[in-house]
Amino acid sequence: MSEIETRKAEARAWFESLQAAIFAMFEGLEDEADPALYPGAPGRFVPTPWSRPAAADGADQGGGRMGMMRGRLFEKVGVHTSTVFGRFSPDFAGQIKGAAQDPRFWASGISLICHPRNPHVPAVHMNTRMIVTTESWFGGGADLNPTLDAQRDRAHPDAQLFHQRFKATCDAFDAGWYPKYEKWAEDYFWLPHRGEPRGVGGIFYDHHDTGDWGRDFAFTRAVGEQFRTTYPEIVRRHIAEPWDDVARDEQTKWRGRYVEFNLLYDRGTTFGLKTGGNVDAILSSMPPVATWR
Repeated sequence: MSEIETRKAEARAWFESLQAAIFAMFEGLEDEADPALYPGAPGRFVPTPWSRPAAADGADQGGGRMGMMRGRLFEKVGVHTSTVFGRFSPDFAGQIKGAAQDPRFWASGISLICHPRNPHVPAVHMNTRMIVTTESWFGGGADLNPTLDAQRDRAHPDAQLFHQRFKATCDAFDAGWYPKYEKWAEDYFWLPHRGEPRGVGGIFYDHHDTGDWGRDFAFTRAVGEQFRTTYPEIVRRHIAEPWDDVARDEQTKWRGRYVEFNLLYDRGTTFGLKTGGNVDAILSSMPPVATWR
């Protein structure tokens, strides 16, 4: 097996193992939820394999495993993995690093979005991926999306914890990465037509290739592990807080902003749709209930 094929196999195995660990993390939180505040049975993930349509010559083009849970604490959670390959369409190849002259690609990753039922518990997004064209790189990140006005401030304790933890993750590799990737998230998760951020940020990185694949892969693994450690702490801060219709109204308003961003600006949505991904998985990031004024 060539070096790049070995790397592909290692990356894919990591993303798939992380998916299983995150399933267990969310299901554990479902079990912790007080039935008095969250009636019903604890939610469980339903893993669903999917495949891309075969190429014109009949060649396999990969697929993935979609994982959805609709629970009592988490109104909707999607945790999905995919490993897809083939050729970019001519119009899309020119937009992807290393694909203009050779449209062949390989991509593997994990992506998740969580919409809690309780408005006091912030929504969250995380994804990491490896992409190979004539070049190869990692990308991803995580960002926190509170759905109450009072929590949508970088000074809020939840936002502070989230940023502190991901700064520590970056600093363990390079002290220059957090300022760069935090600013990238601030710029990326912005709704120009609203003149406001999607949430309170986090980190976002793409085309991450320092020349040391092992180190870059270790960083991407650390991002996934930091999410798995930090987000449950934030959930537990608010899991016992009751809510009312006013809070629910704020929640659905900010969920609407989330929809706007994902449909208008999100790169992952565009990449998935342009490469024949699973539409249900790609659009599972949409919240179950949202409102527009």
